Amino acid sequence: MENKKIKVAVIGATGAVGQVFMWMLSEHPWFELSYVTASAARVGQKYAATVHWVMPFEMPESIKEMDVREFNYAQMKEAGVQIVFSALPAAVASEAEPQLRANGFYVFSNAAAMRYDANVPILIPEANMEQLELIRKQGYPQTGFCVTNANCVTTGLAMALAPLRKYGIKTITINSYQSVSGAGYPGLSSFDITDNCIPFIKGEEEKIEKEVKKILSIDPEVYAYTVRVPVMFGHLETVWLDFEQKVTAEMIIKDWDEFNVVPDLPSTPAKPVVYSAEPTFPQPKYAFWGNPKGMVVYTGRIKEQNGKIGFCLLVNNIVKGAAGGSIQNAEAFVQRFNLI
Repeated sequence: MENKKIKVAVIGATGAVGQVFMWMLSEHPWFELSYVTASAARVGQKYAATVHWVMPFEMPESIKEMDVREFNYAQMKEAGVQIVFSALPAAVASEAEPQLRANGFYVFSNAAAMRYDANVPILIPEANMEQLELIRKQGYPQTGFCVTNANCVTTGLAMALAPLRKYGIKTITINSYQSVSGAGYPGLSSFDITDNCIPFIKGEEEKIEKEVKKILSIDPEVYAYTVRVPVMFGHLETVWLDFEQKVTAEMIIKDWDEFNVVPDLPSTPAKPVVYSAEPTFPQPKYAFWGNPKGMVVYTGRIKEQNGKIGFCLLVNNIVKGAAGGSIQNAEAFVQRFNLI
């Protein structure tokens, strides 16, 4: 198996999302981490020497001595890279990712730059695996392509809603309480967020409203507020739903419990959505729970009130909601198109 691994690159490897890519790819059974880029000032340095590691666990030994290299298509091709994982900021990604695609790379991006292009899937394997076929409209297999993952809040929401689509979702009311790691590193000033909550995250509410419809192929009314809270990892969300059909809390808990529609992928949990009736569940401190760590969406506090269903959910914003989601998307592609 070792010599059949697909060579991959991480671009933007030193930020919070880049660090998750590096951690999750360090011992991946299908992918070989072969090329790492960061800002020009870091080129030529060893990864461990130039990164400010913010993950709540130790850096894997296998990535510490990797060289940070320049962002260069020819050198990436020379290194045998086929798949590129992008942790670039949106402004940089909007220029780099189309060029990567044009140079024949298979790009799996965490950035929003190409997310709303008609032929670019916003992929969550558990929710909309069929959208992978859109890569053919980008020219695959003759050319490269780009697949994006959703905004981190939308990812958690879409995971919880995917098995409930059959009931006809009429309205979604969502409030999110988002950790500071979602702002990137370096992100917010501690003066702004310590002992404080900020009830505005630029562009976030619009992303949720737009993306949940595209991912789930539904057209509900969506009412969203997003709040930045002084928590390191994990986005907590409260959700209220109106359905076309009569739905009970027991039906929804059963749907979550039986929800696993994805073929066996290395980064897919056996149960992707886990409900607990514990009254204080879920909490951001559980963000790295599960196997693989950070890939499970947790739900709790389900209620029935005036014909509506309410619940809380927790998504790890930088794992399932970002880098881990991109890796899972690449696994889905590799499996569907028989690359391994």
